[in-house]
Amino acid sequence: MMEQSGARAGSGVTSNGNGPAGGPGPEPANPGTGTTEPGAAARIAEIRVRIDEIDRTLIELWQERAELSREVGTTRMASGGTRLVLSREQEILERFRSALGADGTQLALLLLRAGRGPL
Repeated sequence: MMEQSGARAGSGVTSNGNGPAGGPGPEPANPGTGTTEPGAAARIAEIRVRIDEIDRTLIELWQERAELSREVGTTRMASGGTRLVLSREQEILERFRSALGADGTQLALLLLRAGRGPL
């Protein structure tokens, strides 16, 4: 979701952040969290630490999966097999689609491409 900036029409706050009489407007949101409430900002920062950990793990797993997939392809082709096994790709696509819907299909396509390269 995109964070919004600027004042809403009719909010009584001008674009320079001042109230209607030129006095101080509301406290600007923390650009790192999008909120001025300290408790919410702390919770957001805490959650983001975990999100960053998950992102690192996903990247590591992505790279490991791609390497293993390339190894499967290399081994299969070296033994006289085909470059791709479409039934296996369909199985993976269906697994991700069932678990994650349309986004899962897109994710599976990216994973497959990372492991085998573009067709």
